[in-house]
Amino acid sequence: MTGGTLERRQATELRASGRKLEGYAATFNTDARIGTFVETILPGAFRGALAGDVLALLDHDAGKVLGRTRSGTLRLWEDTRGLAFSLDLPDTAAGRDALALAERQDLGGMSFGFNVPKGGECWSGEKRTLSAIGLKEISVISAWPAYPDTSLALRSRDASNGSRQRRLILAELGAWG
Repeated sequence: MTGGTLERRQATELRASGRKLEGYAATFNTDARIGTFVETILPGAFRGALAGDVLALLDHDAGKVLGRTRSGTLRLWEDTRGLAFSLDLPDTAAGRDALALAERQDLGGMSFGFNVPKGGECWSGEKRTLSAIGLKEISVISAWPAYPDTSLALRSRDASNGSRQRRLILAELGAWG
């Protein structure tokens, strides 16, 4: 599964409170059952991919771009918990769909598409540990997750209640980087 093979992983935990999506696309040191094996992502695994151009998509559909790091509409960083993101939703059909589903709490979670560079994985029986990930995209998804413990929050620019909602969401999410 190394090299050019594109893989996808999903995760859950969604919250809505405005127009900007924020949360975690992946978490570190969390076991996920992927078919017949268990997979864990180590801290630092995304470090090499953060300098590249990463897309934010709706349901892994390249025709439904929500943002990208190159334009600054998607921001990605690693902290002690995992791969965190902040996404400014566009005023497009895909952006409005993501917004409406997030507000209704109908989204299934976050996902990411990646490949594994040579030397980026270690196998021990049926356990795969990822130490390097070639991140291509993150996706807001409507399906079921593979990875637990990720999050998505919808942020509002409305100053009247945005700071209160932000404090509540941050309290629910725990430590933010």
